[in-house]
Amino acid sequence: MEKVAVFVDVQNIYYTCKQAFGRSFNYRALFQNLNYTTQIEYAIAYAIAPADDGQVKFQDALKHIGFEVKLKPYIQRSDGSAKGDWDVGITIDVLDYAEQVDKVILLSGDGDFDLLMAKVAQKFNCKTEVISVTELTAKSLLDVISHHTPIDNQLLI
Repeated sequence: MEKVAVFVDVQNIYYTCKQAFGRSFNYRALFQNLNYTTQIEYAIAYAIAPADDGQVKFQDALKHIGFEVKLKPYIQRSDGSAKGDWDVGITIDVLDYAEQVDKVILLSGDGDFDLLMAKVAQKFNCKTEVISVTELTAKSLLDVISHHTPIDNQLLI
């Protein structure tokens, strides 16, 4: 079976699924689908440190499903803006693990990852897949990957 590494930009998936469908992403269905067709070597979800019990329960559920959960604090700046993205952390991990798998699967529609996915394919001769909400996915990202899986009703709660 094809060996895969799965990297989830939790914030991106949460907000795009809510915006496009008004629903939540079904991580259990994703993991089960991937387990039928691939060998999951790594599955990492990148999230913001919990601020309430609901987030703690969600992150515990991700761990129970089989994801390693990496947390970063949510930073509120004095000017009122906020920061909490994982782009650099995801990039470092993808580059660290890509050589050990046949395919890198990224759950995000963020165009900031286009250079990363192009580099992974070129440097490691690795297949690249993005799972995302199609209409909220950067064209630049779609242009450089091997395969796109749109999020649909089967991957929603």
